[in-house]
Amino acid sequence: MTNNDTLRRLRYALNINDQTVAEIITLTGRNATAEEVVNWLKREDEPGYIELGDADLCRFLDGLIIQKRGPHPSGKTPEPLDFVSNNEILKKLRIALELQETGMLAVFQKADFKVTSAELGSFFRKEGHRNYRKVPEQVLRKFIHGLSV
Repeated sequence: MTNNDTLRRLRYALNINDQTVAEIITLTGRNATAEEVVNWLKREDEPGYIELGDADLCRFLDGLIIQKRGPHPSGKTPEPLDFVSNNEILKKLRIALELQETGMLAVFQKADFKVTSAELGSFFRKEGHRNYRKVPEQVLRKFIHGLSV
């Protein structure tokens, strides 16, 4: 799943329009326009398609956290990551939507997808931890689908 697919699915799941996506990104200090967002949301074979970089996807997720929970008490916005893994996407969505373990499991249940508490916990471990597990694309896809149902 590309970053563009992820943004497209999140936009649908969160029921937000192109202008709102641009405003969310702008909360992180990067000026984004609705036209730019439209080009990110196009399919790869459509004219005008622009590939969404990891930094811009990270900015969207950080902006979503700011929109839903307010700015960080220090007033600083985090620097975007150069590489955004599925684990990082899931973490940022969890923070933005203020979901605890039971809430996360409920979202997966809405998508008719079984995830155990232990498996869910392994997704939020630090990379290198013996119980760390990478989030497969299917898991991220099902989580985003569960948000939309």
